[in-house]
Amino acid sequence: MSVVVVGSGHNALVAACYLARDGHAVEVLERDTVIGGAVSTVERFPGHQVDRGSSAHIMVRHTGIIEALELERFGLRYIDCNPWGFAPAPPGSDEPPIVFQRDVERTCASIAEACGERDAQAYRRFVRVWGPRAARVMRSFSGAPTGGQLLRSFWGLDAREAAGATGRGDGGALSREFLQTGDALLDSLFDSERLKAALAWFGAQSGPPMSEPGTAPMVGFAALMHTLPPGRAVGGSGALTQALAARLRADGGVVSTGDAVTALARDGKGWRVRTESGRNLHADTVIAGSHILTTLDLLAAGGFDAAPLAQWRRRIRVGPGIGMVVRAATSALPRYPGADTTESAHGLQLLATDRRHLRRAHGAALAGDLPPRPVVLAMSFSALDPSIAPTGQHQLSLWAQWHPYALADGSDWSAHADREADRIIAEVDSHAPGFADTILTRHVQTPADLEREMGLRGGNVMHVEMSLDQMFLWRPLPELSGQRVPGAPGLYLTGASTHPGGGVSGASGRTVARLIQRDLRPRLRFLRR
Repeated sequence: MSVVVVGSGHNALVAACYLARDGHAVEVLERDTVIGGAVSTVERFPGHQVDRGSSAHIMVRHTGIIEALELERFGLRYIDCNPWGFAPAPPGSDEPPIVFQRDVERTCASIAEACGERDAQAYRRFVRVWGPRAARVMRSFSGAPTGGQLLRSFWGLDAREAAGATGRGDGGALSREFLQTGDALLDSLFDSERLKAALAWFGAQSGPPMSEPGTAPMVGFAALMHTLPPGRAVGGSGALTQALAARLRADGGVVSTGDAVTALARDGKGWRVRTESGRNLHADTVIAGSHILTTLDLLAAGGFDAAPLAQWRRRIRVGPGIGMVVRAATSALPRYPGADTTESAHGLQLLATDRRHLRRAHGAALAGDLPPRPVVLAMSFSALDPSIAPTGQHQLSLWAQWHPYALADGSDWSAHADREADRIIAEVDSHAPGFADTILTRHVQTPADLEREMGLRGGNVMHVEMSLDQMFLWRPLPELSGQRVPGAPGLYLTGASTHPGGGVSGASGRTVARLIQRDLRPRLRFLRR
C-alpha cells in the first residue's frame, strides 16, 4: 500500500513509522524546510538550539510509543525534570517557595512549609486519588474515542474516594468529579491560594481556564508527575521528531521538505496529491496531519463537495488563541528568593500566586484585549541540558497566556510584540529580581508568528479549543472524531485537531495507524484467497 502523509508533526511521523515498519511505502510531505511542526528545534541565536513550539514532553512518555518504536536506537534521550514544578512566593514576600518533586513526601514537606500541614495532607490524598485517575485518562488517549474505548479505559476505577461525606461512592459521584471545574476541585481540597494558583496554572497549559467544566482532570494530571515527571529531550524538543524521521527512513520511508501540498483529490479508489512544486502523486491512502481547517482547504482545492466543508468550518471552534512566547539567551538563570537553581531551574516555573491573575488574563483575551498582567510559565532547560546553549550562557522559554490572536482594536500584532515581550520579561523579573539584566538577546513569537511559521491557525498551539465539547468523541466534531472524513474513503486525520488533542503524546498518530491497519485486513484476507 502507498501512503502519503501531509505534514511532519510528531503525530504524523508516529503514524508514518508504524506503517513503514509494517512494510508500507510511506512518503511524508512537509511544506516547511524544518520537520516536526511545533515539536522542532532550530538555531535562533549563535550556539543556541531553540524550540519553536513545545519544550517539555509529558504525555508521550506515558504512552509506550517511544519504547515500541525503539526511538532510543535513533538518538532520542530524555532527562527527567526533577523538581518538575516550582512556584515562587508572591513578589516581595519572605514566604518559602513550593517545590514539586517527583517524590511525593519531599513535595509535601515543601507544601507544609509554605502552606501548612493541612494542605500537605490534602496533597497526599490528591496524588493518591488522582494519580490512578490520570493514568486512566492516559489509557483513554491510547485508542479511538469510541464509547467502548472510554468504557474500557475507566471501567473498574474505584469510586469510593469520590464518595465524600455522603458515602455514595458510585459512578454518579465519580463522573461528577471528572466533570467539575478545575477550580472546584482545588477549592474542595486546599486552603492555600498559592497552591491552588500553581496547580491551576499547570492545568491551564492545556488551554482552557480552570473555571470551565471538565477541567478537573487537567489539574489532576499533576498527580501523574509523581509517577513519571516531564522529560526534556536532549538537544531540544525537536530531538523527538528527528528520531521519528530517522526511524522512518530506516524502514524505507521518505521525508520530503519545502514542498507544500496544495490539493487532495479523489482519484479512482485512491488519492491524487498535488504539491506546490508541481508534483502529482497517487496514493492508496492519505493521512492528513495538518490543522483540520488546512485539511478542509486542501479538500476544497481538490473539488470536494463545498456544502459539508462550509458547515464543518463554521462549527469547528479554534478560539481566540492561547498565548505567546519569548525565547531568551541569558547570561544567568533566574534567581528566585529563598531557592537555589537546583530547585527552580529544572522544571516548570509556575509564576502565578493567585487565580485572579489567571482569570483577568483569560477574561481580557475573550474580549480581544491584552492581559492586564501576563501569566508566565518559565522554562530554563539549559540547566538540564547544557548542549542547547554556549558555555557561560543559558536559554529560557517564557510562555505567557492568554494573548488573543485577533485584537479588539483591529491592530496588527507587530505593533505590540516588543512591548508584550518586555511585559513578560518584567513579570519574570518581579519574581526573580535582576533577571531582565541577564538577557543577551531574544526571539518573540506572537500568536500571529505561531500561525505564520508553523501553520497554527489563530495562533492556537492546540489547533482547536480544548473545551469539553471539543474533546474525546466530539473532537473536532462528532462526524470527524473517528479520524476519517465522511465521503472521503482512504483519507485519515491525525494531529492536535483530533483526539486526544494538543500536547506531545503521539497517541493520535498511533491510533490512526492502527485504524488503517484494521481497515486493510478485509482487503488482505481477500488477496490471500
